[in-house]
Amino acid sequence: MSGLRERKKQATREALMAAALRLAHERGLERVRVEDIAAEVGVSPRTFNNYFSSKYEAITARHTDRISRSVAALRARPPQEPLWQALTEAMVEPWALARTDVAPDPELLASIRMLADEPALRAESLQAVFAGNNELAAAVAERTGTDAARDLYPHLVAVAVGSAVQTAVAHWLRSDPPVPLVPLLREALRALAAGLPDPSL
Repeated sequence: MSGLRERKKQATREALMAAALRLAHERGLERVRVEDIAAEVGVSPRTFNNYFSSKYEAITARHTDRISRSVAALRARPPQEPLWQALTEAMVEPWALARTDVAPDPELLASIRMLADEPALRAESLQAVFAGNNELAAAVAERTGTDAARDLYPHLVAVAVGSAVQTAVAHWLRSDPPVPLVPLLREALRALAAGLPDPSL
């Protein structure tokens, strides 16, 4: 029963995220209220607030979720696997589940553009990035025997990996003709792991 309940909760959360993005895209972010999002999904505003603290969080949640899935995937990788191989597989995993084989999914494209264009969403996404970096740094520290509270290394890795993923996604979004995302992610992380060697040499 608990599994069914969790699936229903996740379905409601996904529906709220999709409705928030769709309504913001159709009406403009400032003209969308929490009440509108809740009504679109057929739940109460109180139910919405059980999942998200604001419409901004609902719109950026998909990106936050990807970071959390990558952190969980990294912790689940075999302990003997080399760090950068484990990191690459963990960072690719959430994107491999999405429609990223060629052209960007319209919903994904709309959400990323909105994050770039709306100051309130940029602030929310920046908070998510900081939180995600800390999550990833903690997982890297566990894997490398370092201390996330004291050592530079796990935070340096987390920020570098996050930037590599963001750069690969940005390249994918502007590619013409379209190209698959997952190979770009692997290429970016492979170059980072190699120390970003000079390609002209």
